[in-house]
Amino acid sequence: MPLLNYNLLGLTLDTIGSVLIGYAALKVHHRFLNEHRVDKRVFQTMRIEQQLGVLGIVLVVIGYFLQFFA
Repeated sequence: MPLLNYNLLGLTLDTIGSVLIGYAALKVHHRFLNEHRVDKRVFQTMRIEQQLGVLGIVLVVIGYFLQFFA
């Protein structure tokens, strides 16, 4: 079996793509919070969304390694 097969390549590209999309979304939230005036409720909601986004990226990376070493 080759060291890098098509399943692993697909999993790797999918993980990289998911992390990049999540990172881009988090950057947009961060920029919006710093450049626009928002009320406290919107600010709190966006903070929660940012935290969930970071958690999602961490879970994608953990899932990648679990599948890689399974």
